[in-house]
Amino acid sequence: MTTTTSAAPAPPRPRPWHGILVATALPLRSDLSVDFASYAQHVRWLIDSGSDGVVPNGSLGEYQTLSDEERARVVHTAVEAAGDGDRVMVGVAAYGSAESRRWAEQAAGAGAGSVLLLPPNAYRADERSVRAHYAEVAKAGLPVVAYNNPYDTKVDLTPALLARLHADGSIVAVKEFSGDVRRAYEIAELAPELDLLAGADDVLLELALAGAVGWIAGYPNALPAACAQLYHAAVAGDLATARPLYRALHPLLRWDSKTEFIQAIKLSMDVAGRPGGPVRPPRQPLTADQDAVVRAATEKALAEGHK
Repeated sequence: MTTTTSAAPAPPRPRPWHGILVATALPLRSDLSVDFASYAQHVRWLIDSGSDGVVPNGSLGEYQTLSDEERARVVHTAVEAAGDGDRVMVGVAAYGSAESRRWAEQAAGAGAGSVLLLPPNAYRADERSVRAHYAEVAKAGLPVVAYNNPYDTKVDLTPALLARLHADGSIVAVKEFSGDVRRAYEIAELAPELDLLAGADDVLLELALAGAVGWIAGYPNALPAACAQLYHAAVAGDLATARPLYRALHPLLRWDSKTEFIQAIKLSMDVAGRPGGPVRPPRQPLTADQDAVVRAATEKALAEGHK
């Protein structure tokens, strides 16, 4: 009698929204046109430098200023450059739920693995509207990561509301940008299966120690290897490595929570030899004082070997 031994099942694929996902800045030329070739090269460089994936068309990608054609091309460029759609989480924020769903469907058609969605931001939406918004976009079929940014949207995705959205089946994770690290523990209590992602660079260590399983990050655009080292040490609880590195990078990381975060990160990219470039109006260049602060902090980090 011959017996056959079946092969062991392949290990499950990690959830594509885990790890370091870089909210990519979008290189612009001096005439403010998008440099898609530089963007593709930048996406490849980020992944080669230790990032797990990218988030195109987020706030850092200046999606509000893009034409529909530019916005769609950014997604296709990111997916092709990443080489694996699971590495791409597309920002699909829009004023209307129908438009956000169309962008989610476009992301799915391009081969992206997940989407990042702000709550309704054209007005201060109530809970019913928020839940309907997320449910509508979830119909596109891709995993939805909620983005809690109560400062810019005036809609607060509280732990209780996030738990309801997760129970609705509308979201798989949250990018937490409130800055209130206490929320991590309440989210874990109310929705233990909801994945927490650090959403602001300057609370990465605190949220990692509180159980975050990912980081949607800004400053890896300029310093990807150092940020990857910081993230892995933080989630491993290796404070001997994480704390001094966090302290060294924090003069830059805190810019991710400032109004001028795009300009600051793009300037750091320029200083580090990456394709940053200008920003589109209505954003304006940094003031001379701001420029000097960011430039000095970036040069110091680079001189200390943090790249």
